Amino acid sequence: MTILVTGATGNVGRQVVARLIGAGRTVRAMTRQPQTDRLPDGAEVVQGDFERPGTWRTALDGVRSVYLFPFVYAGTDPGFVGEAVKAGVTRFVVHSAAAAGFAPGTGGDGALGRHLTDEREAHRGLELLVDASGAEWTHVRPGLLAANALRWADRIRTERVVREPYASAGYPVVHEADVADVAVAALLTDDHVGAAYTVTGPVKVSQAEQVAAISAAIGVQVRFEELDPAEARTLWLRDGFDEETADWMIALLADAVDGTGALPPTDTYQRVTGRPPRTFAQWANDHATDFRPEATR
Repeated sequence: MTILVTGATGNVGRQVVARLIGAGRTVRAMTRQPQTDRLPDGAEVVQGDFERPGTWRTALDGVRSVYLFPFVYAGTDPGFVGEAVKAGVTRFVVHSAAAAGFAPGTGGDGALGRHLTDEREAHRGLELLVDASGAEWTHVRPGLLAANALRWADRIRTERVVREPYASAGYPVVHEADVADVAVAALLTDDHVGAAYTVTGPVKVSQAEQVAAISAAIGVQVRFEELDPAEARTLWLRDGFDEETADWMIALLADAVDGTGALPPTDTYQRVTGRPPRTFAQWANDHATDFRPEATR
């Protein structure tokens, strides 16, 4: 039985591919650029694009299970799910988002609320499409990924500093490997059919604590420079963020200064795998080369 992994070159998808190969399964990795994208040895790599229905038939041939990366953005064709079922797919594991499980109105009426509403509607819409397909399904809803810290990598490598507002703000960020473990469990066993799993890290980790963990992992002192929100907004706009994104990012951090904001830690990973979730410190160690200055590598 062939398992199709879409989004195969992403932080999570690449790990799903590696774990399935390690389990001895036949894996087909769908990517837009099979000639240049590097994937784990043992995967069959095929070209496929949610925006190009003509690429789907080859990708879906002989497939029974799909790890479905979200195609909830403009320009994609929602017909992929239906075509997959017609081709013989009987199980989907959907890479969704924690926002799909949020109550309407989460985040309030401002920029954060609008962003979370958009996220909820988009990801829940995909879940409902899969639910109605007649195939078995599991929805994996990761919270904020620890990999978001990679946005600091350039400045850490070159300046050894992170500049952000709200040093104490943090969420229970999740290691991409944990998300992959849950997805693979849902692909390989029948124990998780019909479940929707919100997957987070074990504890809230503030921005300052994240920087300290990265500093320890690379053996280089990295300084956290706290900005006021207006300074941060100006910096982000200069870095290419649009105004709406800058506004909801500031609101997201402000929401998490005194608690965990909209998303508290869950015990999903422990329940599904029987193991404790990976910590942010583990993530930082796993990604040390992404942050380490050239002179210290």
